[in-house]
Amino acid sequence: MKLFKKNISLTAFCLVLSLYTLVAFHAPFYKHLLSTIEPGWNGSFIVASMVLLMVAGNFFAYYLILSLGRFVGKCILAFTLVGDAIMLYFVRNFNVLVTDDMMGNVFNTQYSEASGFFSWALVGYVLVLGVLPCIYLFARKVDYDGAKKALGRIGIALGAVVLLVFGNITNWPWMDRNSTQLGSMLMPWSYTVNTFRYFSAERRRNVKEIPLEDPAAISKSRDVCVLIIGESARRDHFSLYGYERETNAYTVQDSVSVLLANSSATYTVAGVKCILQPRDTKELYEILPNYLYRNGVDVTWRTSNWGEPPVHIEKYWKKADIKAMHPDADERFDGILLAGLKEDILSSTADKVFVVLHTNTSHGPAYNTCYPPEFEKFTPVCETVEMSKASQEEVFNAYDNSILYTDWLIHSVISILREIPDRRCCMLYISDHGESLGENNLYMHGLPMALAPKEQYEIPYLAWTNDPALSVKPEMTLAGRADADTLPAARTNDPAPMEGQFTIYHSVLRFLGIDAPVYEAEKSIF
Repeated sequence: MKLFKKNISLTAFCLVLSLYTLVAFHAPFYKHLLSTIEPGWNGSFIVASMVLLMVAGNFFAYYLILSLGRFVGKCILAFTLVGDAIMLYFVRNFNVLVTDDMMGNVFNTQYSEASGFFSWALVGYVLVLGVLPCIYLFARKVDYDGAKKALGRIGIALGAVVLLVFGNITNWPWMDRNSTQLGSMLMPWSYTVNTFRYFSAERRRNVKEIPLEDPAAISKSRDVCVLIIGESARRDHFSLYGYERETNAYTVQDSVSVLLANSSATYTVAGVKCILQPRDTKELYEILPNYLYRNGVDVTWRTSNWGEPPVHIEKYWKKADIKAMHPDADERFDGILLAGLKEDILSSTADKVFVVLHTNTSHGPAYNTCYPPEFEKFTPVCETVEMSKASQEEVFNAYDNSILYTDWLIHSVISILREIPDRRCCMLYISDHGESLGENNLYMHGLPMALAPKEQYEIPYLAWTNDPALSVKPEMTLAGRADADTLPAARTNDPAPMEGQFTIYHSVLRFLGIDAPVYEAEKSIF
């Protein structure tokens, strides 16, 4: 083609790429922008400034990268074009916000989980919006500028950015209020900048686990505690909390205590960390299984999930490990976490036994693949990862079936503990975070806590024990809270719903009879 044979100036080339980026990848950005500004002259000025700012900012970045890298620079820009297409797909279909937390999810996601998002629509986005412009990018011959001219172009673009930013100085408060949502939709800045933010934060914090003081005393009683960490379970879809569907058909017969709790985060890595930490902190203190193991407790971690802080114990078993020990177990579903559990507990010679089951039972978007066929009670179910294309009833049906399966898993653990002789036993279940199922056109989880709807942080919290002398504090239970329906959405100092995940550490220490300096009685549910 003659178009590809004729050279193009670097200035024109970068301008074409900048305009393409603006038009192809920013429909969600401008849709949200127009919904937040007031009509009038100032609103129009903001919109015009945003258009020019995005063109100037991307021109500056593209020109600088191509001037310095040339062919390598084209490779970098090709990566961003494909990345833009992928991110646009997720922003448009799942309404995700591309923040540093979300990038942490991306880098910590396992293949088995990521493959659940595959769809032909995603392939279409990548091919049409990503690959086709990459062909143009590499096929078009470019006349590169000399150093003096290049510095001039870069200076003009940078000056335009500065002028537009300071020209909107009166709008800075508005920009600050909306920066998280708008910034998460800017391509390629959202995922590139937040990738650096994520890895920078990871280097600064959690480099080494902060050890805790040894217990002052440990009781002589023989105790077993099983902690089940749920995945993406929201409490308003548990019939134990008043949901009209019978999603707790199994545990309703187990006399479980039903507690109120909110998660402290809306994504797995942070949610599991909060469950295993003694207090709300950005630091990494010695997590519960590590602390117990170091002090003589027989600790086992069985997982079909990911995202937990480093676990330093002997018995850390993934699904593949359990399958190797129990070849007849079905590794497709979380029931495999129960294989050999009773025998392991009975064979332990330690006075104290602590088991963590980290489940994956309600992780979207393919909820219909998270449970065995016999648990498909609610039909028809959503069978596509593009949940926005299914009816909300179909999404609810698939999700509720996963909750029913979760309920069976909890009941099965309680049934196992009932058959353990001569030991005090306890089961605690709590979810890492909640889940959006299409409300306000939001799906799944991961929004910043300041913006997250209650569906993403109101979580189920269940407790059971065979010790009649041990009871759950009434003020922490649903039945004991007359104001349960009017509790504030924002986090407060109320320990019942707001610090639910941080009660796990202290409740387990209390049940196991471990008197430790880290223990805070007011945070124990018992």
